[in-house]
Amino acid sequence: MDLIALYKCLCDRQRLRILNLLRDGPLCVCHLMEILELDQVKTSKQLRYMKELGMVESERQAQWMIYRLPDPPHPLLVENLKCLQDCAGEEFCFQQDLQLRKKLIRRLSRVASGCSEALLAEQKTCCR
Repeated sequence: MDLIALYKCLCDRQRLRILNLLRDGPLCVCHLMEILELDQVKTSKQLRYMKELGMVESERQAQWMIYRLPDPPHPLLVENLKCLQDCAGEEFCFQQDLQLRKKLIRRLSRVASGCSEALLAEQKTCCR
């Protein structure tokens, strides 16, 4: 992983918000769009850039694209995600995103959608 490219990627609020949301498990593009209140083009552009750098992985399930952190994640990414987690408590948008994520996961567990089975199977217990 290119150190300069990694830090250039981390200098964007939307990409930091995406990484923050993916720390607890995978999400579909449609759910990232919902939480971040971004359109599909902007969301996909950010995800494509992050994927090219190896910061996220994707998997197609029918017509849905599911994104997650890489397994195993690069050590540079791990250390920066720890820092993001420490700093996220001070930024309201990160806290709010995580609350919206929890609501989304609860909603999906009650009302199935096309991509919910794949997502629910891989969520960490902190989100249930």
